[in-house]
Amino acid sequence: MKVARFYAPGDIRLEEAPEPDPGPDEVKIAVKQCSTCGTDVKIFNHGHHHLVPPRVIGHEIAGEVVEVGSDIPESNAGGWAAGDRVQVIAAVPCGQCAECRDGRMQVCPNQTSVGYHYDGGFAEYLIVPRQVLAVDGLNRIPDGVDFAEASVAEPLACVLNGQELAKVGPGDDVVVVGAGPIGCLHVRLARARGANRVFLVELNRARLDMSAAKVRPDATICSAEVDAIDEVKKLTDGRGVDVVITAAAAGAAQEDAQHMAARSGRISFFGGLPKDKPTITLDSNLVHYRELTIVGANGSSPAHNKKALELIASGQVPVADLITHRLRLSELHDAIKLVSSGSAIKVTIQP
Repeated sequence: MKVARFYAPGDIRLEEAPEPDPGPDEVKIAVKQCSTCGTDVKIFNHGHHHLVPPRVIGHEIAGEVVEVGSDIPESNAGGWAAGDRVQVIAAVPCGQCAECRDGRMQVCPNQTSVGYHYDGGFAEYLIVPRQVLAVDGLNRIPDGVDFAEASVAEPLACVLNGQELAKVGPGDDVVVVGAGPIGCLHVRLARARGANRVFLVELNRARLDMSAAKVRPDATICSAEVDAIDEVKKLTDGRGVDVVITAAAAGAAQEDAQHMAARSGRISFFGGLPKDKPTITLDSNLVHYRELTIVGANGSSPAHNKKALELIASGQVPVADLITHRLRLSELHDAIKLVSSGSAIKVTIQP
């Protein structure tokens, strides 16, 4: 079978590999679609401390069951059978620690990841490990949802976690900073959760226009051309917004968010910052006197993945039109360049 293996920064090789066999407590799937994301670009450029090469990467995975281990129950008993259409979680909680038992699986300290600790989805076949099955991390794809759409459930699950933590809800004015695929999903989910108005802020004019044409925010702000804080204040008669979501890996976005938030506003630090520059200037008096709430957002739980599939299937969060490029595994390097350039929204890979 064909696989894409990461060996070192800048070195991902398309190779032939033996087709894997599932163990008694594993499921084998034929990968139908694996979406790419900014994390894949980071791995390509810098590697990752959890990733010991060589490793097949790719973690936004949808496929079809082709073989199940001897210890796996039959489909009609809650298990799996050949032909089942499935989506695979990326972040794998242990299910046993205090955080997992408390329902906070997304912050499991023992978390492992598909595409890091286990071979990922840039391959023709994938073994779903027992660790994924143990936490109910293999999900049935609803009827009417194709494999490419299902592969976007993983990033949407992360977005869902972030908006739950920030308590995005009916009547909220929301600013999303960053017009990449995550920012687009945030705009659409905020609308699905009943937001009053959603404003999209982005430094790159071409990226802003491309994404806005798809998700139709109530207003767009190109922060390379105008002062984004001033524009948000103008749009809200000086009040600021109820929620600011920083879907960009930029400290400046997090600093600006403090000044965009209304009194009692909520700020989601959704995008992580570069490891070599993880600190920002926080105006503690703004937080204190305006009673701001700042929350982090880290990945998703298996339950978020299930809910994300439901949101896609119901049409509450459409994703098909966000998939701007569909490439083959042999074109993975082109896909990484597309994602890195910002000239695509979502790029999927079909092995």
